[in-house]
Amino acid sequence: MIRVTFNRTESGNIRSFTMSGHADFAKRGKDIVCAGASAVSFGAVNSIIQLTGYTPDIQQGKDGFLKCSFSDTLSEDVQAKVQLLLEGMIVSLQTIEKDYGKHIKITFKKQEVE
Repeated sequence: MIRVTFNRTESGNIRSFTMSGHADFAKRGKDIVCAGASAVSFGAVNSIIQLTGYTPDIQQGKDGFLKCSFSDTLSEDVQAKVQLLLEGMIVSLQTIEKDYGKHIKITFKKQEVE
């Protein structure tokens, strides 16, 4: 199962997200859940970089691991754009989860700003 966790600050901003695991919906190369989740997450991160000029802290690893952390010291304008793109990512992932909930799980946690 793909597990995606979004960490929000007390004010509701997304501070980071982590994605890991495998959907196991189909064989490698034919897994539409994995392909969809990957396209949505990498598309959102690439959009943030391209459209805002801000590059988040990105960590990648084995087993589909992706972690992105976002600064809380961005200008108001850049922060608003980053958050909008991340909220769009959530909507897209929730759409996948709605139809393929046995293969992808999204959770939300609140954390205090560091």
